[in-house]
Amino acid sequence: MAMTALAQGASDTAEPAIVKPVLAIDRGHLARMTFGDRSLEQEVLQLFARQSELLIARMRQSGGSGDGSAVGALAHTLKGSAAGIGATHVARAADEAERAAAYAPADLRASIDRLALAVDDARALIVELLREG
Repeated sequence: MAMTALAQGASDTAEPAIVKPVLAIDRGHLARMTFGDRSLEQEVLQLFARQSELLIARMRQSGGSGDGSAVGALAHTLKGSAAGIGATHVARAADEAERAAAYAPADLRASIDRLALAVDDARALIVELLREG
């Protein structure tokens, strides 16, 4: 377990550690996957934004009805799509939801919630990227 600066004996005036933000989409990966074609990149991002919203809604519906196998399949689909555009945080969260669906049904709703937050972050960045043109 990590110890805080105060627990380690540092003074109250110690500077807080700088936390590096999670990159919602690896732009270099996305550029490689779309061969540097900006219009293809925009199309792929739009498709991901729509697909991810739909898949999250379906996961919530299936998870609420206790259908873990459906959630696992939907999470697996989202994981592949996310990896394809460089949304590694989404891909990791989708992998967690897929595992929860198979092995930890009690954690399924929380896993879907974490996945939805990761998707929200990625979709917010997609909106910015699409505005940039």
